[in-house]
Amino acid sequence: MDWDILILVLAVLLQIAGLVGCFVPVLPGPLLNFAGLWILDYTRWADFSLSFILLFLFLALAAQIIDTVIPLWGTKKYGGSRWGIRGATIGLLIGFLFFPPFGILLGPFFGALIAEYLHGRNTQQAMRSAWGSLMGFLAGTGLKLMVSLLILFFFIRVLLF
Repeated sequence: MDWDILILVLAVLLQIAGLVGCFVPVLPGPLLNFAGLWILDYTRWADFSLSFILLFLFLALAAQIIDTVIPLWGTKKYGGSRWGIRGATIGLLIGFLFFPPFGILLGPFFGALIAEYLHGRNTQQAMRSAWGSLMGFLAGTGLKLMVSLLILFFFIRVLLF
């Protein structure tokens, strides 16, 4: 059995999981993409330098950390509470599971809106919080997706050239 093929299959699965993880909050998308790139280095197809590996580790970690801060910042900036943040997270999970693909966008918005209403916010405050949650989610998701696609680009480039 060729170990390189098994490692490659695992690396490809990690790339797929990483892309899914850009949209699903419980999966660390860029870190999974990085893991796939890193284990590809242990095959005959890749020979990355240490500085290359460290650069992409830094990018993946930074994207993951920033992604946790941006939605919080967006919700807070627009006057949301921690209930709005929790509601947005629950809304995202429900939207992803039951109403894909639009639930990924609408879930956080309606989750924050409902949570803010349930905790005594008026319509204007709840809408602002929901909007901030949506903007934060989109910004964080966009950042994670850019880093994951960059990693995927180098992953594919190594295999094809």
